[in-house]
Amino acid sequence: MTILLSNAEARRIFLARQGLSAPPGRLLGKEGLLQLIQDIGFVQVDSIATVERAHHQILFSRNQTYRREHLAELLEKDGELFEHWTHDASIIPSEFFRYWKHRFRRKEASILERWRKWQGEGFDRAFEETYERIAAGGPVLSRDLKVDDHKSGGWWNWHPNKTALEYLWHTGKLAIARRENFQKVYDLSERVLPPHHHAPDVEHDAFVDWACRSALERLGFATHGEIAAFWALISPEEAKAWVEAHRDELRPVSIETADGGKPRGAYAFADFPAGLGDIPEPPARLRVLSPFDPLIRDRNRTERLFGYFYRIEVFVPEPKRQYGYYVFPLLEGDRLVGRIDMKADRKAGTLDVKRLWWEPKVRVSSGRLEKLEAELARLAKFTGVEGVRYLDGWRGEV
Repeated sequence: MTILLSNAEARRIFLARQGLSAPPGRLLGKEGLLQLIQDIGFVQVDSIATVERAHHQILFSRNQTYRREHLAELLEKDGELFEHWTHDASIIPSEFFRYWKHRFRRKEASILERWRKWQGEGFDRAFEETYERIAAGGPVLSRDLKVDDHKSGGWWNWHPNKTALEYLWHTGKLAIARRENFQKVYDLSERVLPPHHHAPDVEHDAFVDWACRSALERLGFATHGEIAAFWALISPEEAKAWVEAHRDELRPVSIETADGGKPRGAYAFADFPAGLGDIPEPPARLRVLSPFDPLIRDRNRTERLFGYFYRIEVFVPEPKRQYGYYVFPLLEGDRLVGRIDMKADRKAGTLDVKRLWWEPKVRVSSGRLEKLEAELARLAKFTGVEGVRYLDGWRGEV
């Protein structure tokens, strides 16, 4: 029997699975932070710090008692989180490391082939030497190993030891022990992650089962393509085969889209709640999301569920941008209601609001503006600036 979900029900279920329905002011603590990351699966890392780095903002948008030092301890001291790739660089619970071993093995051959074409024969000449140096001498930054006569040219012209470090990290032999000014510090994986996260190894079928099952749990409902894309560990074909093999555990779902068009099909576990059950209503407050928030990572899903078109325009030439360089989505309750262009001016000590756009059907009321001002004040405090500065024309007045 097919489960029928209204658009409002689908949004609420997905928000809850993504950690955005719990009270944002509840005391989190370090253990609560680890549980939050386990619940949502991963937190993307990005170098852009227009306001705050992506991973900090993703966590702050879910809980305003989040503390950066707790994340640092879980990553750098406790080894309960590690940094690697999902669809992009992410912070991941270390209990999942054993499943990432399959990614390491799968990627090794393709990386060797692709990087040989990129850097030419002999690109791997420093692999063994680099590994042995770290094994004997301890953690290193890339710059610690740079050869004197190498001319840097960005990612396309890594020096041999940088190439070795990235290869050894991508294939699981090294891990990121910490970051210094956002630069990776590499060490042996067995010295970064506690021993109990390395074993036992997981055989192939159990790995695929975990990848599909854990993705569907965090999505609530999904197509086989969405299941495969969640962790980016398996292929769509593997996810499709898993769905076919587990029909007795799954139920088809028909989901109303935001535009009222043809309902979209997906799958959910058979014990999926009828209606909303105990799923909480998300907080009514307005929140600023990171452009890399997992809620909007799948842009097509975002449009279907929320009727919200979003693209990052960092690499779009300025004259062709629809909005701005790094524009933040605005979430209010269970709706994406607008977007805002802003930047932290750390010299002036202000969070500078450049421009605000509301979605077409959102009414601009004094109450809604008060919610926005309250959120921006919270974000300014978290970012470490003294207050919010609204620049001329920020509301889009002509």
